[in-house]
Amino acid sequence: MIRLEGVAKRFPGADGPAVDGLDLRVAEGSICALIGPSGCGKSTTLRMVNRLVEPDSGRVLVAGADVSRGDPVALRRRIGYVLQGVGLFPHRTVAENVGTVPGLLGWKRTRIAERVDAMLDLVGLDPTQYRRRRPHELSGGQRQRVGVARALAADPPVLLMDEPFGAVDPLARDRLQGEIGAILRRLSKTVLIVTHDIDEAMRMGNRVVLMRAGRIVQADTPERLLADPADAFVAGFVGQDRALRRLALIAAGTLAVPGAAGDAPAIRAEASLREALALLLATGTDRLALTGEGPPAHLTLAAIRREAARAERSPDPPSGVTSRPAPDVRHEVRTSDRLPIPAPRP
Repeated sequence: MIRLEGVAKRFPGADGPAVDGLDLRVAEGSICALIGPSGCGKSTTLRMVNRLVEPDSGRVLVAGADVSRGDPVALRRRIGYVLQGVGLFPHRTVAENVGTVPGLLGWKRTRIAERVDAMLDLVGLDPTQYRRRRPHELSGGQRQRVGVARALAADPPVLLMDEPFGAVDPLARDRLQGEIGAILRRLSKTVLIVTHDIDEAMRMGNRVVLMRAGRIVQADTPERLLADPADAFVAGFVGQDRALRRLALIAAGTLAVPGAAGDAPAIRAEASLREALALLLATGTDRLALTGEGPPAHLTLAAIRREAARAERSPDPPSGVTSRPAPDVRHEVRTSDRLPIPAPRP
């Protein structure tokens, strides 16, 4: 869906190129996270996709078409864009912000209103409560949800996210990462996300691309990047607590043991093992009750410890884990798998 071929960019007065002959492919329906130290070229790479930055050489293709050969304004209306700080229009209501691109595309008012309500509901904001509010009346997390709703309003196949949760407080950021990531996967959007947060990259991406000095150092699944760093730079960037980070990629229900856990603290089966470990340590217990569909089950501290030790030794996910789709495989999504939101009409 997105392909960069030998793309390079040097800004005037810079000591070296911001992006240096970069080749990158983001498969349709996958989420690719660009990460790396400040100045590595990740944001420049993202902005060349919608032509906010023009490359000096190489090609950028979206759905097989060279983006340089069309109108950049029309291109941007077909690509959703979410950035740090959201960039909502302060004088417009939430509904008017979300309906911006559909309005530019000439949609009828009734259709825009239907879509706005559907998008707000999709990101967890009750339309009856938030439709008429203005950005200054919202929390940081709520503004970010509106920004995502706006980016998705015209149902673009491609979504660019530039440090989308960087201005949100840590508690809201964790929740947004999980909820927005799940929405994007269910909608089968092709997403390129830039982040400085290694945990965010691991949590949201099907594929993580680590950059340095305008080049790709390693591009891999989150599991393999943590388990098998390509060199000392990668190992140092992902940190020494790689086993703990891998626990964030595994659902608590994966290690479920049948049977009730009495009055033990409860956690959702879809929560990560790292969240479960944090709750166990905070409560001083050795087991958690798992909530969700199915018969009663629980999770033990001993099981998490065994998985952490196993993660240190093996690059492969544990038996029974349903990994996120491989980044180089086309994602076929059945209509029944999509969220019940009204699709744009011709």
